Amino acid sequence: MFKTILVNFINPQHELCLLAKKISWDSLEKEFAPLYGEVGRPSIPIRTIVGLLLVKQIYNLGDETVMERYIDSPYVQHFCGEIYFQYDYPFDPSDFVHFRKRIGEEGMKRIFQESLNLFGKDFIRGEVKEVRVDTTVQEKNITFPTDRKLTEKVIDHCKRIAKKEDIKLTRTYGREIKKLKHQLRFVRKAKNVSKMRKSQKRLHKIAFKIYLDLVKQMNPIPMKYMKELEVLYRVLTQKRDDSNKVYSVHEPEVLCISKGKEHKKYEFGNKSSFAYTRKSGIIVGAMAVDGNMYDGHTLKPQLDQVKELTGGRIRKAIVDRGYRVKGGIPGVDIVMPKNLKKESYYLKKKREERCRSRAGIEGLISHLKHDHRMLRNYLSGTAGDKINTLLAAAAYNMKKWMRLKREDLLNFVLRWIFQWQFWSLGNLRLSMR
Repeated sequence: MFKTILVNFINPQHELCLLAKKISWDSLEKEFAPLYGEVGRPSIPIRTIVGLLLVKQIYNLGDETVMERYIDSPYVQHFCGEIYFQYDYPFDPSDFVHFRKRIGEEGMKRIFQESLNLFGKDFIRGEVKEVRVDTTVQEKNITFPTDRKLTEKVIDHCKRIAKKEDIKLTRTYGREIKKLKHQLRFVRKAKNVSKMRKSQKRLHKIAFKIYLDLVKQMNPIPMKYMKELEVLYRVLTQKRDDSNKVYSVHEPEVLCISKGKEHKKYEFGNKSSFAYTRKSGIIVGAMAVDGNMYDGHTLKPQLDQVKELTGGRIRKAIVDRGYRVKGGIPGVDIVMPKNLKKESYYLKKKREERCRSRAGIEGLISHLKHDHRMLRNYLSGTAGDKINTLLAAAAYNMKKWMRLKREDLLNFVLRWIFQWQFWSLGNLRLSMR
């Protein structure tokens, strides 16, 4: 009786209120309901957790900070399906992790498809005739990898496992490790390079001894430590010119990717591909690429995903020179900056205009990174790479739809004001006559 009803004091024309009416929550609940059982404690409402997941990505918030926004904002509560104003968290922030693992990549594809349905299926099918495609690096939340850092991580992990399993190491090398770290930290002058290399070599040798001592005393090794110890062994045995090197102990799938940037020669993470329409600028395809694949080999999987999600037919794909595909793709005209023989002046100018328009995807990628949580990926594993890529694309589309609605409302208000002014001026003239 005494609870505050949200619709009594919020603005129904707010962007989140309009978006809440447009999203098909019932279809999402039917999609995710089979993932939960009917026995035991009731699950978190699907609309609540999906709504907070979208708000988190749209406004570039974290798992904890989006909960604070939920308490502060009645519009977020209305978007998540609440009727009365709430004063407590709807669930613990750690439940985001379990939900993302539960629905996986396919569930995130369904949420991304919902962001496309905002603009209308027929409109999207007409727009995908010409798409612009490009890739970027989604950096992982790891420190810049160096031999010294990785060696220290191996020592720390081995000591932590030994402490947890109540194993007494033959020797811990505590004082010597501390001295070597000090030498490696402050030896930067050219005359001390040989001393630095000697200290790094000794630290690596100590890490290998501690690792072998731990494995010997743990024999047989429990299954829960098999993967972690395998990663530590790869760190200790890898060489400078090896392929598939480990750059992070807790994220061994991280790749070293070079995109030719002057300010950042190497980036550590995964490669993500995006496709968006040439006219309206809507993202119609987003996928995280497995491995450091050549850009040209990612084009066909990206176009197949766009066709699967939208049902439209792609006739032109506008790309850069890194997308050279041997033999091309049947039924798709790949447009890139190049000199074609026997090409008319008109066709050449049209192709150059399309190629110049492809540069717009660079600004789109910048918005994805700085506004929708792709600048640093905090989700673990390759599954986290795919989930974060799809969520960022869905958030971008929803933000674009809200901005268009806000502009439509502003245009309506301005038009009404101008009409009222003209009407009042007309009445004033009549009265003066």
